[in-house]
Amino acid sequence: VFELCSHCSTNWNLTWFTPNPDLTECFQHTVLVWFPCFYLWLCAPFYFLYLGFHDYGRISVSSLCVTKTVSQRSDHEETSSTLPQNTPTTGEHTAGQRFDHTLCSSLCVLQSCSRDSVRSAAFFTCFSLQLAQLILSCFADQRSDDLKWVDVKNPCPVEDASFLSKILFWWFSGLVVKGYRSPLKAEDLWSLRKEDTSEKIIVISNFYNTEHLGFFFMKMSYSTTQLGDSVTALGCRITEQTQLLHKLRQEQSSGFLLLRTLAKTFGPFFLTGTLCLIIHDAFMFSIPQVLSLLLSFVGDKDVPLWKGYLFAFTMFLLSCLQSLFNHQYMYSCFTVGMRVKTAVMGLVYRKALVISSAARRTCTVGEIVNLVSADTQKLMDFVVYFNAVWLAPIEIGLCLFFLWQRLGPSALAGITTVILIFPLNGLIAKMRSKLQEVQMKYMDGRIKLMTEILSGIKILKFYAWEKAFEERVLGYREKELKALKKSQILYSISIASFNSSTFLIAFAMFGVYVLIDEKNVLDAQKVFVSMALINILKTPLSQLPFAMSTTMQASLTALRSEFRSSDFSRIHLRSDGTFSWSRDGPPCLRRISVKVPRGCLVAVVGHVGSGKSSLLSAMLGETEKKSGNVTVKGSVAYVPQQAWIQNATLRENIVFGQEKKESWYQTVLEACALVRDLNILPARDATEIGEKGLNLSGGQKQRVSLARAVYRNADIYLLDDPLSAVDAQVGQHIFDRVIGPKGILKNKTRVLVTHGLNFLPQADLILVMGDGEITETGSYIELLNRRNAFADFVQTFAGNERKEISTNKGKLRMSHKFIITSLYFPLLVYFTGMMLEQDQEELGKLTEADKAHTGRVKLEMYVEYFRTIGLALIVPIVFLYAFQQAASLGYNYWLRLWADDPVINGTQADADVKLAVFGALGIAQGVAIFGTTVAISLGGIIASRHLHMDLLSNVLHSPMAFFESTPSGNLLNRFSKEVDAIDCMIPDGFKMMLGYVFKLMEVCIIVLIATPFAGLVILPLTLFYVFIQSFYVATSCQLRRLESVSRSPIYTHFNETVQGASVIRAFGEQPRFILQANGRVDHNQTSYFPRFVATRWLAVNLEFLGNLLVLAAAILSVTGKDTLSPGIVGLAVSHSLQVTGILSWIVRAWTDVENNIVSVERVKEYAETPKEAPWTIENRSLPSAWPQTGSIEFQQYGLQYRRGLDWALKEITLNVQEREKVGIVGRTGAGKSSLALGIFRILEAAKGEIYIDGVNIAQIGLQDLRSRITIIPQDPILFSGSLRMNLDPFDGYSDEDVWRALELAHLKNFVSGLPDKLNHECSEGGENLSLGQRQLVCLARALLRKTKILVLDEATAAVDLETDNLIQSTIRTQFEDCTVLTIAHRLNTIMDYTRVIVMDNGYITEMDSPTNLIAQRGQFYCMCREAGLA
Repeated sequence: VFELCSHCSTNWNLTWFTPNPDLTECFQHTVLVWFPCFYLWLCAPFYFLYLGFHDYGRISVSSLCVTKTVSQRSDHEETSSTLPQNTPTTGEHTAGQRFDHTLCSSLCVLQSCSRDSVRSAAFFTCFSLQLAQLILSCFADQRSDDLKWVDVKNPCPVEDASFLSKILFWWFSGLVVKGYRSPLKAEDLWSLRKEDTSEKIIVISNFYNTEHLGFFFMKMSYSTTQLGDSVTALGCRITEQTQLLHKLRQEQSSGFLLLRTLAKTFGPFFLTGTLCLIIHDAFMFSIPQVLSLLLSFVGDKDVPLWKGYLFAFTMFLLSCLQSLFNHQYMYSCFTVGMRVKTAVMGLVYRKALVISSAARRTCTVGEIVNLVSADTQKLMDFVVYFNAVWLAPIEIGLCLFFLWQRLGPSALAGITTVILIFPLNGLIAKMRSKLQEVQMKYMDGRIKLMTEILSGIKILKFYAWEKAFEERVLGYREKELKALKKSQILYSISIASFNSSTFLIAFAMFGVYVLIDEKNVLDAQKVFVSMALINILKTPLSQLPFAMSTTMQASLTALRSEFRSSDFSRIHLRSDGTFSWSRDGPPCLRRISVKVPRGCLVAVVGHVGSGKSSLLSAMLGETEKKSGNVTVKGSVAYVPQQAWIQNATLRENIVFGQEKKESWYQTVLEACALVRDLNILPARDATEIGEKGLNLSGGQKQRVSLARAVYRNADIYLLDDPLSAVDAQVGQHIFDRVIGPKGILKNKTRVLVTHGLNFLPQADLILVMGDGEITETGSYIELLNRRNAFADFVQTFAGNERKEISTNKGKLRMSHKFIITSLYFPLLVYFTGMMLEQDQEELGKLTEADKAHTGRVKLEMYVEYFRTIGLALIVPIVFLYAFQQAASLGYNYWLRLWADDPVINGTQADADVKLAVFGALGIAQGVAIFGTTVAISLGGIIASRHLHMDLLSNVLHSPMAFFESTPSGNLLNRFSKEVDAIDCMIPDGFKMMLGYVFKLMEVCIIVLIATPFAGLVILPLTLFYVFIQSFYVATSCQLRRLESVSRSPIYTHFNETVQGASVIRAFGEQPRFILQANGRVDHNQTSYFPRFVATRWLAVNLEFLGNLLVLAAAILSVTGKDTLSPGIVGLAVSHSLQVTGILSWIVRAWTDVENNIVSVERVKEYAETPKEAPWTIENRSLPSAWPQTGSIEFQQYGLQYRRGLDWALKEITLNVQEREKVGIVGRTGAGKSSLALGIFRILEAAKGEIYIDGVNIAQIGLQDLRSRITIIPQDPILFSGSLRMNLDPFDGYSDEDVWRALELAHLKNFVSGLPDKLNHECSEGGENLSLGQRQLVCLARALLRKTKILVLDEATAAVDLETDNLIQSTIRTQFEDCTVLTIAHRLNTIMDYTRVIVMDNGYITEMDSPTNLIAQRGQFYCMCREAGLA
C-alpha cells in the first residue's frame, strides 16, 4: 500500500487532467475499501445509544430477515459487519445506517472492476451481493409481536416503513391513492402513533414539569375529595402548596412557564430535525460553488466534456440531498408542532377545569375557544420558524462571506443593504406584533359575544334584540379588521422589501463593484454565482423577521394561556371566614362561622342577593378565601341553582360516569319525579338532550340535575334552591322523597338553599343570611321563639304558601304532579314527533354532527369569493402581477447581456448606463410587488367582511329548531377558525400562488431561450406534475375538511366543560372529562397528521421533478457549450435551480387555497338552511303606538311543529280583550306554551290567524311584532356588558326611565350601591349576580318596555317569598292597563285574574273566571283542590 501511495501525488493526470479519468490503485485499495467501514464504526456508538433509548425488542424471523442475513454472510469483502449482523435479529426493524453503509459499499465496489478474468468474476459476485443487500435494505423487517399494537384498528404505516420509504415519504402513497379513488372518510385515517396521543404527551409534559399550575391544581382538587379524617394533614399540605404557588405565579406572570415545559418535553426530538437543517444548509451552500465550476467549464473551450457532465450530475445530486434533508426537518417540525398543539390543548383544558371565579369572569368561554383554535396555530408556527432566529444570521454571514470572495470589498455594499433591511423588517415585525395583539383582543371579544349569543339566542328572539347584538358583533369585527388592515399594509411593505432584496443587494454590490474601478468587469461567473448566493440570502432574510414575529406571538400566547386557578378546599366554615369572588374584590361573605354535623339537614334562607349561593360556593372552594378555614369530610354532590345539563343522553346525565345500578337508578328516577317524563321521550332515558338542556323544561332540567346528585350517593349534598323551578306539588314530592327526614338522603349531610317556608320546620338547622353574613342560626322553633326578623317574615308569608301545599298528599296521583311546562317544552315535543318517523336506533338522536363535504371544492365557491372582492380589484391585481414579473424578467435578461458584454482593454463600455437600466427595472418590480400584495390583502379583507356578515346574518335569521339541532361548537368553529382562515390564509395563499405561477413562467421562458431542446423535458415534467398534483389536491382537500369537522366537538366540549366546571369539580369527575377531551383532540389530530405529511410527500416528489429540470438545463448547456455564452448558461441554470422550490410552492399554495376555500364553503353552507320570516316587511309600517289596546284574537288557529305531525294546537278560537288578565293552565303537553310561541311566532301558524289590535301578525315583520310585546321568561339570561346594556341594548330610553324601572323591580338600592351603578359590568351569563337578581333584571326589562301585551312564564320562581309578593304587586299595578297572559305554575298567582283558560291535548277545554270554573267543578276545580285552593 505504501509503495502504491508513494506515486499518488504524480497521478493527478490519471484522475483529473485527462479526457479519460480513472482512479489510482492507491485510492481504490485504501479509500474505497475503508470508507464504508469507517462510516460504520463512526455511526455504531450513536446507533446503539439510540437503541438504548428506544426499545425495539427482537425482530421477527421472516423470509426477508433470513435473506438479508444470508446475503451478508456471503459477502466476503465485508471487513467489519458488527452492526449489519446484529440488526437482523435485534434492534430497529429499519436502520438508516445499514442502508447508507450498503449504498456506500456498492458504489465503492463498482470502482474496483478489473480486466483480469478471475478478479472480474470476483468483482461481479461481490457487486451482485452488495446490490442485493442494497435492494433488501429498502424493505423493513417485521417488528416483533410484542411490539405490535394489537388494539389499534388502523395503525400508521410509518411504524413499519423502511428507511428509504421514510426519507421519501413513500409510506404515505397508499392514502394518497385511496383519496384519489374515492373521497376519504374518517374511518380511512390511521390511528395516532402512541407517542402522538394526548395521554402520552400530557404524561411526558407533566413528568418534566410536575409543578405545572393547571395540572397541580387538578391533582389537588381531585385528591381533596379523597380525604379522610386527617384535617391536620390537609392543613400542612395546603401550607406547603401555597408557598409553591406563590413562586409559580411569579414565574407564570412572565409567560415562560408554558414555553419552558414545552422545550423540556419536545426539545430532544426537535434537535434531530435541527441537525437535518444544518446538513441541508451545507448542501445549499455547495450548489453555487458547483455552479461556478460549471460556468468556468462553459467559458473554457479546452476543458474535457466529462467534467461538465460531472458538474451537472453533482449539482443534481446536491439538489436532491438538499430537498431530502429539508423535508425531514420540516416533518420533524410539524410533528413537534402537532404535539405542542396537543399539549397546549390538554393543559388549557385542565386549567379550564380548575379556573377560579375571578378568572372565569375575565377569561370567558369564547376566549378559551379562541386560545385553543387560533393561538395554538401561532405556537405551531413558532416551532417551524424558531431555528431561523439563530440560524438565519449564520446563513446571512456565510452568503456575505462567499460574496466577498467573488466581489471583494464591494460585498460590503450588500452587507450595508442587509443592515438597512433588517431594522425595517424588525420595526415592521414589532408594529405588527402590537397590531396582532389588538386584533386578537377584538377577536376574543367577538368570539366571547358570539358564545353568549348562541347560549341566549331564545331570549334575543323573544326580545327582538338580534339587530342590537348583530351591531355589537360587527363593531368588534370592524375593529378587528381595521387592525388586520394596518397589519397587512405593513406586511406588504415587508414582502416588497423581501422580494426586492435580491435586486437591492445585487444593485448595491454590482453598482459599487463597477463604479469604484473601471477595470472591474462583471462576467457570467461573478454575476450568476452572486445571484445564486443572493437567492439563498433571501430565505434567511424573509424568515428572520417572521421568526421574530412568531416568537413574540408565541410568548403572547403563553401569557394568554396562564389564567388563574382556584385554591380548592371544602366544608366546614369556621374561624370567622371572609370570602370574595375575586382576589382584589370586596368580600361577598363576612364573619362566617358554621359547623354542619354529619347527617343533618341545614336550610339556608334569606333575601335575594343576601349571600346564600355564595355560602355554598365557599363550601365548594369556588370563592377566594381571605381569612378563616374551610374543611370537608367526605365526598360531595352539588346541585347548582341553574341546572347544568350535558349534551348527552338523559341516562348519561344522571349516571354521570358511574356504573349504572338498575334498582338504585329506578329509585332515583321515581324519587325525583322523572318517571312520567321518560314515557313521553322518544327513546326514554336514551334520548339525547341538547346543549344546556334546551329541549327540556326548566323543571325537568332541575330534576335531572337533582337526580344526578342523588344517584352519586355522596356523603354531603349542597343543594342550591333545586325546588324553585318546579311547582309546589312536585316540590313537596321531591322534598318528601329525597331531601326531607324521610327521604332517600335522610342519613346524608344536606345543605339546602330554599325560599319555601313550608320545608323549614323539618330542617335540623336554619341559617338566615343577610348582606353576606349569617344573621341568625338555630332550629325552626328556636328562631320563631326569638321573635326577630325571621319570625316576622314567617308570620307574614307562611299563610300564603301553605295554600299551595296539598292537604291530601297521600291521595296525589302521579298524573297530577306534572303541571310543569315552559316555553322550552314544545321543542321537546317537536323533536319527539320528528324522531318518531326515524328508525328505532335513531330515536334518541337530537343534534347533528358536523359533516364534511366530499370531492373537490365547487367552482361556485371561488366565484362567490371573487364576486365579493369585485372585478374592479381583480383586474388590477392580475395586471400588476404580470407587470411585476415582466420587470423581473427584464432585469435578469439585462444582467445576462451585461455579463456577455465583451471586455475591451480590460473594461466594459457604458457600465453606468447598464446600472441605471438595471436599477429602473428593479425599482419598477418592487413597486409592483407592493401594489399586488396590498391589493390582494384589501380584497381579502373585503371578502372576509362580507362573508362574516352573511354568516352572522344567516345564523341570527335561523329558527330556534336550527339551534336545537346544531351544536354550538359547530357554529363557534365557523366564527373562529374558519373566519380566521378567510381573513389571513386565503389571501396569503393567493399571494403565494400567483407570485410563483408568474415566476415559473419567467423561468420557463428563460430556459427555453437558452436551450430550446429543454422543451422536450419541460413538457413531460409538466404532465407528470399535473398527475401528482391531482392526486395530492384530492386527498389534501378532503383531509382539510375532515380536520375542520373533527375540530367542532373540541370547541363544544370546552364550552360545556367551562360552564359546568363547578359541578365537575364538586363530583370529582375531572379525570373522566379529561379523557373525553383527550379523545376529541386525538380524533382531530388523526386528520391533521396526514395533512402535513401529504405536503411533505408532494414536496419530495415535485422537487425531484424540479431537480430533473436542473439536470436537463445543465446537461444541455454542457452539450451546447460551443454555441452558448456563459451569460445565457448562467441565467438558465441559476433560474432552473429555483424551479425545485417554485413547483413545490405552487402546488402547496394552490392546495392551501383549495384547503382554505373549504372555509368559504363551510361558512356559506348556513345560507341554505331554513330561515325565519323577514324581520321587517317593506311598505308594511305599523303605527308607533301599536298595539294600543292589547286585544288578541285567535281565529281557528292551529299549530304543527312539523308538517305530518299531530297538531299541537287545534281549532283555537279565542278573544282576549284589552286590559284582560288571563291565566293559562293545563297538564304537560296540553298546548299552553304553544299559544305563547304562536304569539311570538317562534313557530309559524299551520292554520288560522292571530290578530293583535286587528292586525294579522303573520303579515308583519318578526322584529316589528316581537319588539311590541314582552315576555318575562323562566330562565333569566344576562349578557356580558353593562347593566344598562342588558336592560336597553338599543339605548332607546333615558337614564331616568332605567332607574324608574329598577326601582319598580326592587333593584334600585342594589344598583345604587354598586361602584359603577348602571355601568356595572355583568359577567358572561350574569354570573356575578344571583339568580334572583337576574330574574329581577328581566322584570325591569319588561317594566322598561311597558308594552300593552305581557306574557309571564313563572317569572318569580327564583326569588324569596317577600320579593315574590312585591313583584306580583308590581305586575298588578304597573301592568294594570296591559293585557297579561300568565302560563301558570303556581295557581295562587292567577286566582284574581279575569279569566283562566284550561287546555288539554291542544284544545281549550274550559274558559271562564276562576270563581265560575271552581263552581263548575271541572278540570280546573280538580287542580285547585289538589293545590289546597278549593
